[in-house]
Amino acid sequence: MHILRTKLPIPVLPVTLLLCCSALACLGQVDPKQLGGVLGEELVPPSVSEYQLRHYLVNLVAPPPSPATAGQWSQEAKQLREHWLNDVVYHGWPRDVVEAPPRFEETGVIETGKGYRVRKLRYEIVPGFYSAALLYEPEGARRDSPAILNVNGHVGAPGKTVEYKQRRCIQFAKQGILALNLEWLSFGELSQSENQHWYGAHLDLVGAHELGLFYLAMRRGLDYLCHHPLVDRERIGMTGLSGGGWQTIMLSALDTRIKVTAPVAGFSSIASRVEAKRYGDLGDIEQAPTDFFVGSDYTHLVGLCAPRPTLLIYNAEDDCCFRAPLVKPRVFDAMRPLFELYGAGEALQWHENLDPGTHNYQKDNRLAAYRFFAAHFHLPPFAEEGNLDSELRSYNELTVGLATNNLTILGLARKLGREIARTPIPTNQAERARWVLAARVRLGQVIRRRSPALAEPWPVASTKNGGVESISYVFDFGNGLSANGVLTRLMGCPETAPVTLILNDKGKRESAVPVAARVVKGDQVLALDLAFYGDAWRGVPVPEYAQIIHGLGERPLGIMVGQLLEISRWMRDRAGGSRVGVDSAGLRHQVVVLTTAALEPDLFSEITIRDGVKSLSCLLERPVQFSQAPELFCLDFFKDFDLDRLQAMIRGVQVEFKSLGEPAK
Repeated sequence: MHILRTKLPIPVLPVTLLLCCSALACLGQVDPKQLGGVLGEELVPPSVSEYQLRHYLVNLVAPPPSPATAGQWSQEAKQLREHWLNDVVYHGWPRDVVEAPPRFEETGVIETGKGYRVRKLRYEIVPGFYSAALLYEPEGARRDSPAILNVNGHVGAPGKTVEYKQRRCIQFAKQGILALNLEWLSFGELSQSENQHWYGAHLDLVGAHELGLFYLAMRRGLDYLCHHPLVDRERIGMTGLSGGGWQTIMLSALDTRIKVTAPVAGFSSIASRVEAKRYGDLGDIEQAPTDFFVGSDYTHLVGLCAPRPTLLIYNAEDDCCFRAPLVKPRVFDAMRPLFELYGAGEALQWHENLDPGTHNYQKDNRLAAYRFFAAHFHLPPFAEEGNLDSELRSYNELTVGLATNNLTILGLARKLGREIARTPIPTNQAERARWVLAARVRLGQVIRRRSPALAEPWPVASTKNGGVESISYVFDFGNGLSANGVLTRLMGCPETAPVTLILNDKGKRESAVPVAARVVKGDQVLALDLAFYGDAWRGVPVPEYAQIIHGLGERPLGIMVGQLLEISRWMRDRAGGSRVGVDSAGLRHQVVVLTTAALEPDLFSEITIRDGVKSLSCLLERPVQFSQAPELFCLDFFKDFDLDRLQAMIRGVQVEFKSLGEPAK
């Protein structure tokens, strides 16, 4: 009962209620800025929040595989490949797209007069989305020639024309190897801003797994080589640096048509990524793809290469990521025994680069790769690389040419989003009730709903000033993560008074005005910072950690919803069983609150949404970048739900919208 709405005569009011009322005049003199000082106090240092999160993530990482026999691993590897491809990589992608034959078109040929030619190729990744490639073809190549798929990483504007990649492909061609050089999304001829890798999250949102696009982009190149009349299918290799190293281990592990592989500085164990984050090991979104590492790790990808020849190249003092000494124990050392089960211990090799030792695929690393491929392709050892400066060509000379209306990652996500056709919400009461129950189950699956117990609400600070009192809490949960908040009320206000939770995309320190307004009404008001929000996470790279959370099969949104549920129940029980009101500001907490209410419709008494949006389509159309709202980009979220469907699942609760529209920039 709101105390200002009581109809009882003043003389019979309880003493505590009189005290609350007498404090109202005092509150009117309290400047919200003064209240903001209490709300802005740091309750959990960011270093503690990050430590908790790193511990949480490391505990989710699977140990390296340790089969007893080669036969056991061969069976497990077959099942793992099928699971990864069918349940993860191709999730949401039409089978006719996945199984389409390679579609390559030649746009020109450069006759070099140096023992090889360069064919310019344009190819389809998915309908409407094309990429570019260069085939370095030896003159007089025979029908049983070896071939190597060359992929590049984060090389910026040069893309496929970066000098060290040209040198490698030229050298391969001079040794009688067909070298196919692929462009990569976001670089070179695909350098449009809407091809930034983080837009892969928008593909997840509309139900097409982000990894599927990256995987098909490189797999099409392998398809081309396997169909090429000059290529010996038993001698196809793959190599690349950085993001190219990531592509190399991914495709080599999942497609046994790659017979020899040499990834360079492209991956490490997920555990190493979390522990050694100072070297940039958290990576891009595709490098911890959603659900890919549930019960597995990059060590499993190395294991899937066994017993095929595999050379792992890393740099001693890499200035980007994946420093050799930090990677070797969990990747090379851990997997060597598995190769030995096949009697192929020497097939797994390690090369550590000291000159220059930084992030590179320069001469020392190239020579190591040349020796490895020559040995396993049964070719004469490569001679010293020689001076190839005069054979390097400019970006313009090697341009293949793509259409101006070529799709982009974001453009493809928008296209798929506009094609979503959800079943109508039933109007019949009985059918609607069944729909709500089924939708609630599905929503829990999409956000990976968890129920971490509220281990302890720790009171860590308090104030009493101007008729208002506050208690600051740190909420520890059973999964090792935490939230924090400030409970504010009029002095003397009973614990059975109505409860309102305040959430704000900018953190609780920005909630002074709505907190003051609710306190004036006689509410107990908890201004709350859930995980990943507020001062406790200042300076922590939450988006990078969020993609690892997704990769390990959890969802930041599910974590936040679980915390809000538990804290709301705690406040409800503390107040004697009254339902809890919620007041949220911003798109992100709008989704958190509506999702929570859709799952537990009897928990909240009222919901106020400020500065929200009408539809999650704004994430695509505006667009909202992953870094701005990482918890919203759950696989299948927009495909299966929009805000109207979440609201339709909420019963008996008044939902009031204020300032509904596009989120402010």
